[in-house]
Amino acid sequence: MTPAECALKEAWEEAGVHGKSQNFCLGLFAYAKLVTKKVSYPCVAMVYPVKVKSLAKDYPEKAQRQRLWMSPKKAAQRVSEPELSRIIRDFDPKLLR
Repeated sequence: MTPAECALKEAWEEAGVHGKSQNFCLGLFAYAKLVTKKVSYPCVAMVYPVKVKSLAKDYPEKAQRQRLWMSPKKAAQRVSEPELSRIIRDFDPKLLR
């Protein structure tokens, strides 16, 4: 799978998104992935845009997550990673057309 296809798969698993991923990386961000309460691994994630066509009521990680739509400005304020916050804040879907 390409990185963009992996992003679409993650969007499905985490939020029930059906759509189309764009093969354009918006940016990278670093974070600590928790494996257990005391163990974490440093990770770097690539962010790809996904055009949402529909949302499923049931999806693999529904019990672990709460899906919530909000403005990019509000979403940027709610994430803890500064690089991801910048990517969300600066994203303009019009530039991908």
